[in-house]
Amino acid sequence: MRINHNINALNSWRNITMVNMDMSKTLERLSSGLRINRAGDDAAGLAISEKMRGQIRGLEMAIKNSQDAISLIQTAEGALTEVHSILQRMRELAVQAASDTNTDVDRNQIQAELDQLREEIDRIART
Repeated sequence: MRINHNINALNSWRNITMVNMDMSKTLERLSSGLRINRAGDDAAGLAISEKMRGQIRGLEMAIKNSQDAISLIQTAEGALTEVHSILQRMRELAVQAASDTNTDVDRNQIQAELDQLREEIDRIART
């Protein structure tokens, strides 16, 4: 009995199998859009990629925190601007009340407005 070897056919089959594996990897990369799909593709590259992704998430959180801080400062600035306007009005009323031409009724009305302005400052301070 004689055993026939078809080395050329075996080599062709091995080459076709390797080409099919390479083609599968290439199609996977094309469909995912990523150069590294699993650790076996490039272990060092995957480690670097994961480290960079962590840094990106950290930077995104820092940006969000900064935006929140800016919003808080803008809110505080608005409150301070309002308090400043109220204080200017209170000063005007104080100068007006110091005039000798005012009657007691006028001074009482000025005092009522000053009380309302003070209450408004207290309300702003509580918020």
